[in-house]
Amino acid sequence: MPYAYDALEPHIDARTMEIHHTKHHQAYIDKLNDALAGYPTLAAKPLTELLPATETLPEDIRAAVRNHGGGHYNHSFFWTLMTSSGRSEPQGELAGALSQAFGSVDKFKEDFSNAAAKHFGSGWAWLTVKPGPILEVISLPNQDAPIMSGRRPLLGLDIWEHAYYLKYQNKRLDYIAAWWNVVNWPEVEKYYELYK
Repeated sequence: MPYAYDALEPHIDARTMEIHHTKHHQAYIDKLNDALAGYPTLAAKPLTELLPATETLPEDIRAAVRNHGGGHYNHSFFWTLMTSSGRSEPQGELAGALSQAFGSVDKFKEDFSNAAAKHFGSGWAWLTVKPGPILEVISLPNQDAPIMSGRRPLLGLDIWEHAYYLKYQNKRLDYIAAWWNVVNWPEVEKYYELYK
């Protein structure tokens, strides 16, 4: 975790961050390690290699790698996307690319928020880039990761209830609105430069 659990207050509370990181994320790591224990060659590979190849993995670990590997990958990425000292808007090439792809940065935020709000059940909302570069807003179920389908993530929002329920209860829209206040735009811009 690149910051203290209380660093994102008042938008995301410290207790949620602590439980999210030490219980939920840690469980994905532990269960992924358990699944890969009998496959040392696979265990030595990075998730960026394992996850895109889940359909070729041994059947007895395929679901565990998809679910727990995806959970570990998504959360490791998610923590980097938030900061206590952020700015409210993207800048530079990313801002231009968002405006070109969605009409404006505000329209991108609206589309992203809608993808998060309308996603049924647990999952993630993502801003991804494909070669081109082509920017897309998508939502994925459970712990599916964008790299499983050849996309590169730029920005992701965890919309599992464990990410917000202590503070926001069933008010997912309030959580989404508050989350924009802690987005680490310089980090998102870094990913865009890397993957565009």
